[in-house]
Amino acid sequence: MTAMRICFVGDSITVGSGDNHFLGWPGRLCKHETKNGHDVTLYNLGVRGDTSDMVMSRWKRECEVRLPVHVNGRLVMSFGLNDTAEEVNNGIRVPINKTIANIKTVLDDAKNWLPTITIGPVPIIEDMQPYIFPDGTAYQYSNTRIQELNNQIAEICLNLDIKYLDLFQILIDNEDWQESQRDCDGVHATEIGYEIIHKSVMNWDSWRSWFS
Repeated sequence: MTAMRICFVGDSITVGSGDNHFLGWPGRLCKHETKNGHDVTLYNLGVRGDTSDMVMSRWKRECEVRLPVHVNGRLVMSFGLNDTAEEVNNGIRVPINKTIANIKTVLDDAKNWLPTITIGPVPIIEDMQPYIFPDGTAYQYSNTRIQELNNQIAEICLNLDIKYLDLFQILIDNEDWQESQRDCDGVHATEIGYEIIHKSVMNWDSWRSWFS
């Protein structure tokens, strides 16, 4: 049996927006490992709308209170998607160069503190853009920008020797994922979509190594 506490740090995809069962992919992952006899404590620190600027300002203090020195603490990082959104009349939320700098800083700090893995951003449904909030604020997501970010995060992780799961490539042509997003809002997914992510992470060697 493996005993650990895991903080999942990220955005609305991390928290599972659109999942009526309120598990998202982190909840499904940890539920699976618990059923297999492991002692897992899950802390979902996903915040809807968070950019890398926002994550960088909060992640350490939120994780430190949940992962004291006497526990087997782990970190799963998954953010950056919101940086790529173009807010109508206001431009890109976070320029790519700033995003890269933020992610380098966060991941380097995380790796030097606790075992860390990173999950990449998901693709979106382009013909359902922009994503419009109840107050009328509109975000235009683009798979071209997301793929550029994905490639940059992969390179950062390679240079920092952090394992990286390329969800963008896994999901970009996955029809079940696309249908799940279409049944939601074109950015987030229903429980079917989060189940797909869960299985992708669950079968990933770098995740499995934590429970071997």
